[in-house]
Amino acid sequence: MTHLVVMGVAGCGKSSLARHLAERLGCEMLEGDDYHPAANQEKMRSGIPLEDADRDPWLRALGEQLALRQSRVVLACSSLKRKYRSLLRAADPALRFVYIEIDIQTAAQRVGSRSEHLFPTTLVNSQFAALESPVGEADVLRVSGLQSTQEQLDAIAAWLGITRHMAAQPAP
Repeated sequence: MTHLVVMGVAGCGKSSLARHLAERLGCEMLEGDDYHPAANQEKMRSGIPLEDADRDPWLRALGEQLALRQSRVVLACSSLKRKYRSLLRAADPALRFVYIEIDIQTAAQRVGSRSEHLFPTTLVNSQFAALESPVGEADVLRVSGLQSTQEQLDAIAAWLGITRHMAAQPAP
């Protein structure tokens, strides 16, 4: 069973990478923002940074979803603080993270160029301000947001020890 969280700031490409990764692994992909209560969604759309108290119900919901799933799953999520990652790991001790590194200007430019993006570029600034890098944490792979999706996927597959043949097999 592989439960992965693809994380990074808004504009880093985590949803796109998670979608491709789930396809490659033949498993379900969850969008972390979908598990935020409506009040949190509204705050984010308005560019208001979420407080820890806002994130508690979200983290509980994500943890519950991970604990319920007995098959592979890829979750795209802005789990930027160490304590958030710790809470998710408590729900699923085998959880592994892929962290997409990107600079603030590129992330803001990507968010600003997508009219369909839910959240304003001010969210990029607030996420960078809240970022606690996973450097030194176990079970975290860092990839560059400037790499191609294929390069990111290849790095993740190598890290997980998954060959192209294995990746094509459906999850048990």
